[in-house]
Formats: sequence, structure tokens, C-alpha cells
Amino acid sequence: MTSTFLSRRALVGTALTTSLLTAAATPATMAATPSLAASPASTTLPPLDTTALHAAISDLDHPQATAAQLLVSGKAGHWYGTAGVADQRTGAPVRQGDTFRAGSITKVFVATAVLQLAAEGRLDLDKPVQDYLPGLLPDGYAPIKVSQLLNHTSGLPDERIPDSQRTDTPEQILEHRYDQWTPMRLAAALPEDAPMKFTPGTKQEYRGMNYVLAALLLEKVTGKPYGKVIGDRILRPLGLCHTSFPGDDPKLHGPHVHGYLAMSDGTLQDVTEYNQSEAWGEGEIISTTRDLDRFITALFTPGTVLPRTTLDKMFELPAPEVRMVDGSPARYSVGLQTVTVNGVSLWGKTGERYGYNSAMVATRDLRRSAVYSWTPTHRDASQVQMALRIADAITKPTAASR
Repeated sequence: MTSTFLSRRALVGTALTTSLLTAAATPATMAATPSLAASPASTTLPPLDTTALHAAISDLDHPQATAAQLLVSGKAGHWYGTAGVADQRTGAPVRQGDTFRAGSITKVFVATAVLQLAAEGRLDLDKPVQDYLPGLLPDGYAPIKVSQLLNHTSGLPDERIPDSQRTDTPEQILEHRYDQWTPMRLAAALPEDAPMKFTPGTKQEYRGMNYVLAALLLEKVTGKPYGKVIGDRILRPLGLCHTSFPGDDPKLHGPHVHGYLAMSDGTLQDVTEYNQSEAWGEGEIISTTRDLDRFITALFTPGTVLPRTTLDKMFELPAPEVRMVDGSPARYSVGLQTVTVNGVSLWGKTGERYGYNSAMVATRDLRRSAVYSWTPTHRDASQVQMALRIADAITKPTAASR
């Protein structure tokens, strides 16, 4: 017996309403996401309201969480604040150097490495991924361009995961915390007898599997593990000493923020220790707010990580006729996601793992960037409250500036 995509990988690997970017995209709270052409070349931003910033992360009852931290930087001001504790057992406070699981922010690193190889002429973004990874995808699948993996327009069908791997309850999540996955096993969950969801390039649907394949592509082109490729090309050159790809190591080493999950009876269980191989290539990264702030600042600076013409691809949405499968405007570019909040256009990425929720965003001109991480104890729609507060606080004009 098998079950479809509504499984642990779908729930953990996608940043849905629990993310800053998707949450802020609620029509009641913001205007429709603009295309790059509609975005201002320079962003007018209000002074930072430190009271609002602190309030945004301090309410750990709505939604329930054990800790939160927010780092705001850029040309328009800097602020860092924390709430709660990094460890419920010891009561240790959250510190800026503490690591946490940053989930799907992994995808930005993967996309960046792929774009670097494209800029060097080592791969072609318009070439089908099947040409690079022959035999990996079923023969009946339409050709999928590398760029269509990176901007989630691949049209891949839903994966099929065995019922024995389901994690419908928090107890089942704990039961499977040490499961070992391989990238080939993840890719093998794509069904041979199911049609493509849509013709590649005609619609957009956020899928972690796109980046499993993109990471496999990195390995095929370079002959090295994708984590080493990113380490050599991005982490070490930028001095991101606290960012890592754990592979099948379930532990967080050194000072870190613990993640917790509420059980069915309401008690909290520490889920910090968790084998992240199920999120290989698309959601396993470990980092800090400082490292992620340094990364997005370098990434958005032309010529530092990517040549300007290649970097521009990260700010290009699909053609206007390409929409999300639910009919809403496309919001994913190559490696990034965009949204406009209080008139401020942000680009970046969210991340989610059991016990952790995070985001890394910035205006294109780097007048404002923000990285947050917090530790929700429930996996439900209430998480949107924290994301909305943070989105509002980093973009809303202060009373004095209105």
C-alpha cells in the first residue's frame, strides 16, 4: 500500500502558510506580488521601530513557541532581539551564534551553486534535466529544463510514500525521527504510472522534489557531494563558519536552539535530534541568523557570489500567464520567492523543519534585510501569526514617519 504526496516530506519540505512570505501574501494584508519590472529600483524604508520588532517576536503564546530571534540589517538600520529560551531544560537564553535548522533556505544555496555552474558554462539552464541525469526520471515524463526545477514550474507528479512512513500525529513523527533516506530513494518516490501535473513551464507549484533533483544535478556535473560543492563555492569563501549540511547526522553540535513538538496529550518533546536525510538537497541546512544575513547580503551584491547578469535571473518571475496551480500569481523565481508588504518588495526564502521555522529576506537594493528563526511547538495554521507580525514590523512605517 502507498500514500501520495500528503506525507511527512510534503509537510516538512514546503513552507506553506507558516512562512513569512506566503503568510504575508494574504490578500487582506497586502497588494498582489509585482513582477520585477513593477518593483522600484530603490526602496524607501521607514526607520526601524524597535518596540514593534520586539513585540513581533515576544508573544510566544500566539502561536505557541519556546524561542524566537530576529536580526534586521541593511543600509536602513540594524536590530537584533530574542525571546524565550534556547533550551527548556537549562533555561539558557537564545544567543546570536546559536545554530538552528533552517529547512528550505537550503534551496537558495543549491540554486546559487547551479547558477554559478551555468555562468561558467558547465551546464545549460535551458537543457532538460533528463540529459544530465539519464534514466532517473520515468521515460513518460516530458522534458524538464533545469531552470524549471529551480523556479518550480517542472510539473512533476506527486511522490508516493509508503503508508508505513506516514507522520499524521506527533507520536508518529518521533517514531520516524531516525529514518534513513537516500537521494535515489527520494527520487524513486516519483511514480512511473502517473501523468505530469502540467506541461513544464506552464504553471507553478512549490515542490521539494525539484531541489532533490537539482542537488543530484550538482553532484553529476561536479563529481562531488552537493554539500561539499556548496561548501567550496559559497560557505568557505563567505566565511559562513556556522552553516552546514548534516547528511545523516541527527544532532546539532555546539551551541544551538532546541526545537520542541507538542504531543497529543499536550506535553512537549525535544525534537532537536532528527535525521535530516529525508530533506536531502532541499531542506537540511543548519545555520545562524548572522550567517544567513551575511549570505543574502553577499548574494544580492552583484559580482560577489554571482555575476550581475546571472544574479538577475534570481529576480525574474515566470511570464504573467504562468500562475500557481491554485490560480494565484506566480511568486517563485530561480531559488527565491517574492512578496510585497506595506509597499516594500522583499525577496528571499523561508524554511521549516519539525520544531523550527525560519526566513531570510531582503529588498533587492539591500536597504533592509531580515532573518528570523523561531521554534513553534504545533504544526498548524496558528503559525501564521508570528510570520505576519514579523512581516509587518520590518516594513511598516512608524507613527513618526507617517
